[in-house]
Amino acid sequence: MVETILAPTDGSEHAQRAAAYAIALAEREGATLHALYVVDTDEFGEPALSTTEIVVAEEEDRGREVLAAIAEAAGQRGIAVKTTCRHGVPDETIEAHADEIGADLIVLGERGQTHERREGTVTRELRGDDDRVVTIGDI
Repeated sequence: MVETILAPTDGSEHAQRAAAYAIALAEREGATLHALYVVDTDEFGEPALSTTEIVVAEEEDRGREVLAAIAEAAGQRGIAVKTTCRHGVPDETIEAHADEIGADLIVLGERGQTHERREGTVTRELRGDDDRVVTIGDI
C-alpha cells in the first residue's frame, strides 16, 4: 500500500506530467502527497549579497509558483499537498526529503528542464540509488 508520495518538480513539462500522475495516484490510494522544489546549489551556489542572491531569489519564486500550481491541481481533485522549497544538490535533497517524510514512492519526470532528449541527471542518479523511484516520460 502506498501511503506517502513525493513529487519532486523543476517545473518542466515532464515534471508536470509526473505531478499529474502523482496526484491521480494519491487520489486512488488515499495517500499523502508532498511536492518538492529544489533550488540547485550546484548551479547557483548559496546567496551572499551579490547578483547570485538575486538569481537564487528568482529561482525560489519560480519554485513557489511551480509548487502552487501543483497544489491547485491537486486541490481541484480534493487532494491536499504539502509543498516544500529547499536549497541543495537536487538528487541528494530529494532523497533526503523522501527519507524525512517516509515516502513510499518518488514520482518524477524522466527528463528535467535542461534535458530535452535524454534522461535527466537527477533522474539517473535517483534511479541508481533508490528503489522508490517511478519515472514518467512521454505519456
